[in-house]
Amino acid sequence: MPTQIVVLSASLEDYIEAIYHIITKKHVARSKDIATCLNVSRASVTEALRTLSKKRLIYYAPYEPITLTPIGKTTAEDVIFRHDALKRFFIEVLAIAPEIAEVGACKVEHAAPPEVIKRMIAFIDFLKVCPRGGEDLLKGFADYCEHGTTRNDCGKCISSCSLQTGK
Repeated sequence: MPTQIVVLSASLEDYIEAIYHIITKKHVARSKDIATCLNVSRASVTEALRTLSKKRLIYYAPYEPITLTPIGKTTAEDVIFRHDALKRFFIEVLAIAPEIAEVGACKVEHAAPPEVIKRMIAFIDFLKVCPRGGEDLLKGFADYCEHGTTRNDCGKCISSCSLQTGK
């Protein structure tokens, strides 16, 4: 299985992501499906398809169904992974509403380096296992964002954590 990922512009990342999702649902993609999904003209789709084909990310011929090459599939999965990781971080850590998190993830996924995404995922995982973090910390932050105050007295919370961990 190829591990190569092709770096694309934000626009082409949107196209490859859309193609991946359409193929997942329909087994192949057609230019009209892509145009509808991205709310763009068929002419824009044709130009993007030509570019993706030149980069060997899709199999494309005019009036034929579109499928992903192995490298195209890997590249699309990378874009989707970044999108999902960002959305998860925005929702679970920053307590952002899912609709806003979706829009934010769509914008940030194109610019965030892989190291940032990996660190965000590690941070979410860390918060869930850390005795001073966990679900209580995440819920507390969500409450703070919503109400401007903490749910509990922070001093008592820290004292409780110290007793639980023996520190």
